[in-house]
Amino acid sequence: MKIIGKRSEIDAFLRKLESRNATVDRAITRAVEDILSNVRRNGDAAVLKYTRKFDNRKAARLRVSASEITRAARKADPKIMKAFAISARRIRSFHEMQKERSWSFTEGDTILGQAIRPLKRIGAYIPGGKAAYPSTVLMNVIPAQVAGVKEVAVCVPMPEGYMNPYVMAAIEMLGVTEVYRIGGAQAVAALAYGTKSIPKVDKIVGPGNIYVATAKKMVFGIVDIDMVAGPSEILIIADSSARPSFVAADMLSQAEHDEFASAVLVTDTSMLAAAVSEEIRVRLKQLRRKEIAKASLDAYGAIIVTRNIRDAVNLSNTIAPEHLEVMTRKPIDIVPMIENAGAVFLGPWSPEALGDYSAGPNHTLPTGGTARFSSPLGVYDFYKRSSMLGFTREGFFRLAGVVEAIADVEGLEAHGNTIRVRKEQLLKQKREKQTGRKRA
Repeated sequence: MKIIGKRSEIDAFLRKLESRNATVDRAITRAVEDILSNVRRNGDAAVLKYTRKFDNRKAARLRVSASEITRAARKADPKIMKAFAISARRIRSFHEMQKERSWSFTEGDTILGQAIRPLKRIGAYIPGGKAAYPSTVLMNVIPAQVAGVKEVAVCVPMPEGYMNPYVMAAIEMLGVTEVYRIGGAQAVAALAYGTKSIPKVDKIVGPGNIYVATAKKMVFGIVDIDMVAGPSEILIIADSSARPSFVAADMLSQAEHDEFASAVLVTDTSMLAAAVSEEIRVRLKQLRRKEIAKASLDAYGAIIVTRNIRDAVNLSNTIAPEHLEVMTRKPIDIVPMIENAGAVFLGPWSPEALGDYSAGPNHTLPTGGTARFSSPLGVYDFYKRSSMLGFTREGFFRLAGVVEAIADVEGLEAHGNTIRVRKEQLLKQKREKQTGRKRA
C-alpha cells in the first residue's frame, strides 16, 4: 500500500478517484439505447431475445412460477436461512422508524398539509446466477413493503437457467411472488416501459453492472430510480488507538469487490500507517480474490497521513465516501464534524460488513462522492407526496392582492385573472344583493 502525505500526492489521488466516474464508453451507451428501443417497440419478444442471447439460450418463459421459487428455495441451507431471517427482522425494525405520515394544519380559515402515499408498483433488480447477493433482496424489498407498496416485481438474471437458492429463498421469505428470469438493460427496459406480460413500474431499484446502471439512468423520467451506483468504497479515519489488523481487514473487505473499488485509510500517525500497510501485505496473500483486491488497492487504494484528526475528517468530507469507519479513542466526538458519508460506523467493533448484512440500516448507499447530496435507500424512497391547500372565501381574500401583484410582475395575465374573476363574481353577488334590498 502506498503511504502519502504531501498535498500534491493527495490531490493526485483525489483526481484518480474522480476518474472512476468518467463518462460511460459510447459503445456501451449505444448498445443500451438499442436494447431500450427494441424492448419499447417489441415488448416480450425483445426481452426473450436478449435473455436467450445473454443469459440462457434455452429460456422459454419470462416469469418464474411459484413452484419454481419454492423448489429452488428448498436447496438453501436452513441454518444460513436462519441468519437471513434475523437480518430481515433487524432491517424491517430499522426501516419501520422511517415511516412518514400525512399531516395538515389550519391557519385561520385555511387548511394546508401534505398527503403521503406509497408508490403503487416498484421493480427490484437483483443480481443472480453464480455471483448472487440475497442480501440485496432484503435491502431493496423490505423498505418498499414497510412503505406500503402493494406490487413488487423482481428481476433476477439466471445464467443457463441457474436459480440461486438463497436469492429464491430470500424472495420467498418476503412473500414476493412476481419474479422474472431476466437481467441486463432488457430487464430495466421491461420494468420502465412495460410489456404484455410485465406491467410497467413506478420506480426501479437495485444494483447491476454498467449496462444496468446506464439503462437506469436513461429511463429516469419515465420512471423513478433509486440511484446510479458506482464501485464500492470505504474510508477509515483512525488514530493511534486503532488496531492495524482491524483496519487492514476492513479495507480488504471492500477491495475484494472489484478492481474499481476503493479502500482508503486516513490517519494522523505514521506508525499506524506503516503497520496497516504491512498487515495488508500479509493478509492479501491469504485471500481467494487476492488478484482483484490487489488491483483495487494499486489503482484506488491509499494510506494518507494527515497532521491531525480534524484534517482527516476534512479530507473524508471532500471524498464523501460510501462507507466511513471511525476508529478513534472517542469516535462519537467525531460525528458532529462529519458532513458527507453514506453510512458511518463508529468504533473498532462496527465493521462495515455488519452494515452490509445484518445491522439494520440499508446497504444501498451513495457512491462516487454523491453522499454530498444523496442518502441511503430507505422507506422515504417509496413514498410520493402531494401538497394540500384549502381556502375559504375569507382566506382567499387575504392572499388575493399578494397573488395578483406577483402575477403582474411575472407577466402572467391568466394567473392574475384566476384571482380577478373570483373577486368580480363576489362583487357581482354583492351588487345583486344590494339591488334586491332596495327593491324590497
